[in-house]
This record gives sequence, structure tokens and C-alpha cells, in this order.
Amino acid sequence: MHRQLLFSAALLAAAAGCSSAPEPAPAGTRYEASWESIRGSGVPQWFDDAKLGIFIHWGLYSVPAWAPPSGELQLDNEDPNWWREWFANNPYAEWYLNTIRIEGSPSRKHHAATYGADADYYETFAPVFNREIEKWDPQEWAALFRSVNARYVVLTTKHHDGFTLWPSRTPHPRLKPEHQSAGRDIVGELANAVRGEGLRMGLYYSGGLDWGFTAEPVVEREHVTGSAPQSAEYGAFADAHWRELIADYKPAILWNDITYPQSGKPLEIFAAYLNAVPHGVINNRWGLDWHHFTTPEYQKLNEISNEKWEACRGLGYSFGYNRVESGEHVLSSNELVDLLIDIVSKNGNLLINVGPTAAGEIPEIQISRLRALGAWLDVNGEAVFDIRPWRRAEGKTAGGADVRFTRKGETVYAVLLEKPKSPEIVIESFALPAGATVELLGHEGALEASAEGGNLNVTLPPLPEAHAYALKIG
Repeated sequence: MHRQLLFSAALLAAAAGCSSAPEPAPAGTRYEASWESIRGSGVPQWFDDAKLGIFIHWGLYSVPAWAPPSGELQLDNEDPNWWREWFANNPYAEWYLNTIRIEGSPSRKHHAATYGADADYYETFAPVFNREIEKWDPQEWAALFRSVNARYVVLTTKHHDGFTLWPSRTPHPRLKPEHQSAGRDIVGELANAVRGEGLRMGLYYSGGLDWGFTAEPVVEREHVTGSAPQSAEYGAFADAHWRELIADYKPAILWNDITYPQSGKPLEIFAAYLNAVPHGVINNRWGLDWHHFTTPEYQKLNEISNEKWEACRGLGYSFGYNRVESGEHVLSSNELVDLLIDIVSKNGNLLINVGPTAAGEIPEIQISRLRALGAWLDVNGEAVFDIRPWRRAEGKTAGGADVRFTRKGETVYAVLLEKPKSPEIVIESFALPAGATVELLGHEGALEASAEGGNLNVTLPPLPEAHAYALKIG
């Protein structure tokens, strides 16, 4: 997939940092290609409010759609042997081309048994993909994402294999013309459909890896950024791609991955982007010390971060579609709801990934999880969207149940992550403000509540089965 830029411990530290970004620049600001100018750009309110985005990994790797479901990424694992095993048994199906280049890997054995031992066969997935995508309906995706209350979408426009999902005017110097790009303008079609549903459209691009430019596989953690192409040819190539994406599609988010070639000109790209999209946002995976937000992968934070962040992960172990994954490898609906609540309570957004088949079909198990999240948000979204962190993110009931806090103005939301065992609950170390009432989202009327010993006592009504319960206090 991508987020391997986060294989950098420095990025994980940044995700937990506490340096606040500046406020967004006034309307009409013109940016120059200098750090002094670019640093004046802050996180726009829409991104801070959005909380939930949909990531999409779709490309040639969706044809073989195979990886061993070996477990979630452990970004904080420092054992070199673990990382060698990780790459050889990579559960990221979108890393298929890299994994089949590793001698003895399960993916290489699968590839040889299914397609033959020639790794170059990967390129010939292009005509298969282009035939299959004729079945795709972008409006179905957009309507689904809107129905689950997502507010933005991020599409992989070019992953590490170099194949583009738009008709680029910049030819890939190492790939045959028929193996370079999708037969439909997937980026443009999806952007139109997503915006038609009132969502914002962001674009992912693998600036740091392009396996058309490199032959040796990534087998060590250090190889991820260390194998990034640095030639002047590649820098100009990546720059040209980003300029096309900005000019043609005006993405709400620039989501670069891994790093960026030193021969590239990111400052010029940032200036052109922010001038074209005044409320645009830029992530941290450029190998630079400036960004609007950080992107920890398969990670959560322990405390509130003053710096804006966005957690990204697949619903399962992979981002790209993996036909081997089953229900045991995929987040449950309850885990997904709890994950979103925990992240937003700590000043984050959740970018949750779907991996469609080559024909553009999102697996039913992924759809079911998204719909469950959307149904919960239909009732409780007030405690998630347009909120800010409270004084602390985590709490407990006297019975030991987990609570997460969010805030909107003077109103505090206390979200119970499990169904209480009795109607009477005590939220520890929470003082009820004078004159405040307590309500349960989805239930009419105020609840019986009182303050005692610095705790909040609440009597709940009969509760339906739900993934979590949000109390509104104010």
C-alpha cells in the first residue's frame, strides 16, 4: 500500500507532538514558493470538523488481490527480524509486486502457481484491470460514502507500482504505454460523483516509491525510504504528476506517501496548490518538517494531540482488496465505532480504507461495517462531527467501563463505549456544571443526574443494543 513513510519513528513521534499549526491564512492570500510563505498556511476548519474520511486503494494489485493475512502493521516494533518477516509475509495486497520479488515469500509462491514464475507478468494485469473497470459505477461509491456520513474521500491516484488512475500527460519512462494508466479517468469520474454528494475529494500519490524505477525489492525497514528514486528524471516525473492532479482536479487534500525525491520541487507544488485550492490541506509524508497534519498508520494515540492528525488503516490487515481476508481479519462494527470515537476525542480524523475488486465492487463485509458505523452516526454524530477535544479524552465509569469525551462550545459529550450493566452509572472525576442537563442522544428528554464527590451520577433509560452511547452534558 503506502503508509510506509510511517515506518519512520520520527513520524510517529510527530503524530504525538503538541505543536499547534497556525490559523488558516486570510482569504485572498497568495503563496510564494518559500517556507516563510508556506508556513503561514494553517489547518482549515473543514478538515478539523470532518472527522471521517474514506480511503480507497484500487489499481493493478486489485487483479491478483492476494496477500497472506499475517496481522496488523506494528509500526513501533524495533526488531529488524520482525520487519524482514513482515516484508516477506506482507499482508498489504497493494504491495503485491514488491512481495513477489522476494525469494521464498508466500506471495511469490502463489504468483508462480497461479500465473507462472515471471514477475514481469504483473504489468499484464493492466488489460485485465481496464476491462474490469468498465463495470464500475462511481455514483454507487459516492452514495455509499455519503450514506455512512463520511465527509471526504481520498483516492490512490498512483501507487508504488507506477500505474495511474487518470490519463496522465506525463509518460512513465520505464513502463510500456499500454501498462501505464487506467482506460477510464477514474480520478475525474470519482471526484465529480463525490462532490455531487457534497463530500470533498482528496488525492493520494506515491511520491516516494515507484517500482518502475527500481528493481530490488524492499526487504528491510530502512529500504522503504532508502530505495526512493532520487534521479532528476524521477523528480521531474513526480512534480509533473502532482501539477497535473492539482490543475485538473483541484483536490481538497494532497496526500503524498513515503517521502519525496530530493530532486523534486515540493515548495513550488505547495504554493501552486494553496493558490489553486485556498482551503486545501497537505499531509506529512513528504520527508519535510512542515505539514498540516500527521498520518499515523494502524496507530492510535494515548493522549490528546494539539497538532492535527489523521489515523489511516484498512478495515482488515490490507488496504488493497485481498481475497484471502475473511471476517476474522476485519474490524467488527463495534471495534470500528470505538476506534472513531477514540480518535476524534484526541483531535484526530479517521481515514478508513476500502479495497474494491478490479471491477469496482467493494466487498460486502466492508460495506456492512461502514453501514453499521453510519447507522450509529445517524443517531450520535453530534458527539463526533464539528467537535473539539475536551480537557481530557479518556475516562471511566465506577464500574470500569471506558468513556471518551468530546466538546462543542460549552457542551461536553461523554460517550460510553459499552452498554452499562445497570441503569445507574457514575462517571468518575466529572463535575456536573451548575445548571447543566444531561441527555442521551437518540432519547427524548433530560435524564436524572446529580453531582456527588466530584463524580457525575446518571440514571439511564432502557437502552437499545448499540455500539456506544453518547451523553450530552450542557
